[in-house]
Amino acid sequence: MSGDSSISVESSQGPGQGTDGTRDPGVSGLPESGSAADSVQVVDTETSQGSGTQAFQAGAGGADSVARAAQLEAELTALKIQYDNLNGQHMRLAADFDNFRKRQARDSQDQRLQIACSTLSEILPVVDNFDRARQQLNPQHEEAQNLHRSYQNLYKQLVDAFKQLGVTRMPVEGERFDPNLHEAVLREPSDLYGEDVVIEELQRGYQLQGRVLRHALVKVSMGPGPGSAGAQPQTLSQSEEQLG
Repeated sequence: MSGDSSISVESSQGPGQGTDGTRDPGVSGLPESGSAADSVQVVDTETSQGSGTQAFQAGAGGADSVARAAQLEAELTALKIQYDNLNGQHMRLAADFDNFRKRQARDSQDQRLQIACSTLSEILPVVDNFDRARQQLNPQHEEAQNLHRSYQNLYKQLVDAFKQLGVTRMPVEGERFDPNLHEAVLREPSDLYGEDVVIEELQRGYQLQGRVLRHALVKVSMGPGPGSAGAQPQTLSQSEEQLG
């Protein structure tokens, strides 16, 4: 009997336990019920899952960045096109306004010049009368001479005022007849002048800043010809004057 009981006791001892049921210190490094292996396997699974999640998130973030960059580039291109259109409209408006301003200034200047021409044209006969008196009158007495000098001074002041306003006399005698400047009243043969050359000024012509204030009345040469010395001057008809 004693031998059977000792065998059963030994068979009830587990690995790493002594005869009294305690763990054997010599085998303490063995895992208990596989818990260490299970722990390593769980850590490896979690690590692999975390790496996959991070990779997926990184890929998704990269795709979002590319899409965002493409969207910003498209918006920038649209803004550049809009800027070019607005800048073109601004430049056209600026050019139109500059042309309008120049046209207004030119029209205003032309209007002032036209008014000045109209006003001065009314004064020109007075200037002509002063000039005729200066050439024709030759006073003999002292009193008449004093009066003559007085209106000559008035005439000089009037001429100076015209000059300050920009009024100038047209060159006439010896010039080629120009219907834009001259009005031919007479035509006669001349051995001294060629055809269509002004021989004599009958009434002075004036200009104001390049604009004809009054045409000069002139006598025009018909050129040399047989019997020109005895030929009579020809008075132009109204139609010939207009064509001249």
